Amino acid sequence: MATIGVQMMMLKSKVEEAGPFETLRRLKEDIGFRAVEVSQIPMTPENVAEMVRAREELGIDFGALSAVIQAPEGTPNDSLTSDFDKIVADAQALGAERLRIGMMPFDAMASHENLLDFCRQADEAAVRLAEHGLTLYYHNHHIEFAKVNGELILDIIRDAAPNMRLEIDVHWVQRGGKDPVRTLQKYAGLVDLVHLKDYRIGQLGPEAFDMLQSGDVQGFMQAFTGVVQFAEVGEGTLEWREVIDTAIESGAQYLFIEQDDQYGRDPFDCLATSRENLVALGYEKLL
Repeated sequence: MATIGVQMMMLKSKVEEAGPFETLRRLKEDIGFRAVEVSQIPMTPENVAEMVRAREELGIDFGALSAVIQAPEGTPNDSLTSDFDKIVADAQALGAERLRIGMMPFDAMASHENLLDFCRQADEAAVRLAEHGLTLYYHNHHIEFAKVNGELILDIIRDAAPNMRLEIDVHWVQRGGKDPVRTLQKYAGLVDLVHLKDYRIGQLGPEAFDMLQSGDVQGFMQAFTGVVQFAEVGEGTLEWREVIDTAIESGAQYLFIEQDDQYGRDPFDCLATSRENLVALGYEKLL
C-alpha cells in the first residue's frame, strides 16, 4: 500500500531549532505522519544519529533521501561524486532504499551538451547505487517541460539516463503547463515517488494597487503575473482525488507533502491542514 508522508525541507527551521529527533517526534505524535523524505537537512553524524534514533524509537519510515551529483562549491551537501560511500552508509543506516536528485545542476540548463553530460553522470550513479540496493530518482520542476528540438527536457532525461527513475512533483507539472494526471499516466511504472503540493492563485495585495495608483504599471503587472503560490494540499486548485488515485495506479509507493513557501504560517500548521484535508478526502488509511 502507498504511504503519504512529508518532505522534510518544510521542517528545516524546526530541525535547526530542536534537532531531527524532536522534530520527527512532533511530526508523528502531534500531527500524525510517520514517513518522511529528507532534503535540505545537513547529514552530519549528529543529525544522522538522531534520525536513526527516530527510526528505532518512533518507527519513522525514511522513504527517500536526497543526493546531488556534484555539490556546488561552498555548500555542505554530500555528493555522489565525492561522498558516495557516506551516502550509501547513511541510506542503509536509515533503511532508505531510494535517493532522489532534487534538481539538475544550473549549468545543465545552459546547453544541450551540458544536459546530456548531467544525464550521463546520473545514469552512472544510478548503476553504482543499484549495486548497493538503492534506486536513484529525478525530481522535476517546471523547467523540464521546456522543449529542446521539439522534445521535453524531462523526456530527454528519461532517454539519456534510463537507469534513473522519476519523482513527479504535481505542482511543478501544473506550473510547467502540463496536466498532473496525464503526466502521471504518461510515466506510469517509472514513478515510485510523488510530491503532493497544491497550486494556488493568490490575491493581489494592496501594495500592487498602490503601484497602479502611482503609475507603476510595470510593478503592478509583475505582481499580477506572480500570484501563483504553493499551497497546503486541498487549499488550491488541483483535483486531489484524481491526482492521488492516478499516482497510486501508476505505481507510486510514497507520496510526500511539500510546500516550498508557507507564507508566514508555521509549517506544522500547514501540514496539519494538509492532513485534515486528506482525511476528509478519504485517504486516512495511507497516512
